[in-house]
Amino acid sequence: MPHQVIRPSVLYVGTPVMLLGSVNPNGTANLAPASSYWALGQMLVIGLEAGGQTIANVSERGEITVNFPGPELWEAIERIADTTGAHPVPKAKMARYRHVADKFALAGLTAEPADLVAPPLVRECKLQLEAKVLRITDGLEDYHLVEAEVVRVHADPAIVAPGTQHIDPRAWEPTIYSFRHYFGIGQEHGHRPTSDTAGENALVRE
Repeated sequence: MPHQVIRPSVLYVGTPVMLLGSVNPNGTANLAPASSYWALGQMLVIGLEAGGQTIANVSERGEITVNFPGPELWEAIERIADTTGAHPVPKAKMARYRHVADKFALAGLTAEPADLVAPPLVRECKLQLEAKVLRITDGLEDYHLVEAEVVRVHADPAIVAPGTQHIDPRAWEPTIYSFRHYFGIGQEHGHRPTSDTAGENALVRE
């Protein structure tokens, strides 16, 4: 069968869900889920929706935490998916979003202090990044691109390869957001020759 020509409403083919911590103008914490993300070395590029409290906070303060929840937290993610810290709710968001001041409480998650930035970390997330914003590119339709440098990484010991500084990908499972559905990751199919953790357990292709 030949491929079909289609125009999906979204192109979320499968990226990790993040919970982004930022600080509101009144000093309280804001928490927002996002999934538009990629990394180069210690640099992150994050896509944020225009008109939200997160983009306002990172534009003002230049700091953010990026917390990666496991699939078991998908319901916590969903509880705050259609909420905003902005008050009043921006006109463009009124049809779908409602204002929530304490999104940590609504999600049932726990804020804990970061080491080098003001926004909090999410205790329940096994992988947490502290980052400082270097540049924001505005005006990409309804989105902004945030470029940030990671200044500290926190990892649950259970997902760190023993005796190393490396995340063990066989022990770590992010939440994958694919076409508005939440997934974990399944069986390993292979790895790059440059893998830091393949070792003696590397898969052998016959």
